Amino acid sequence: MYEISADPARLDVPRIHQWLSTDAYWALGRPLEKMEAAIAGSLNFGAYHSGTGEQHAYARVVTDRATFAWLCDVYVAPAARGQGVATRLLTAAREHLAPFGLRRVLLATDDAHPLYAKLGFEPLTHPGKWMALGLQ
Repeated sequence: MYEISADPARLDVPRIHQWLSTDAYWALGRPLEKMEAAIAGSLNFGAYHSGTGEQHAYARVVTDRATFAWLCDVYVAPAARGQGVATRLLTAAREHLAPFGLRRVLLATDDAHPLYAKLGFEPLTHPGKWMALGLQ
């Protein structure tokens, strides 16, 4: 029912921006220009309804394609939730990253720990080693 693609030409950028800037707690109010820049500098994955071609989910990966990746901006349209779309989208992203031989793929979530755990993500073993620089 859904096709997963990493083709940036298929992305519905206005839809992605609308989803994230109005409904995603981590990106509320994000300007379109920021979203466009983030997309341009990332690997992007979309889930598209096989009948209509309409985009129903999105995930973005920031990576050097050698040692590290950050999975972020994972979003499934409300009408498509509960159908396994997120699992398929994230599995495809993980498989796409596998040939790079990355040492680590990180993410942060407030509320989707069970979803990510199904895909092999675990809490940080040594969270005290990690630090963050918040510029805004």
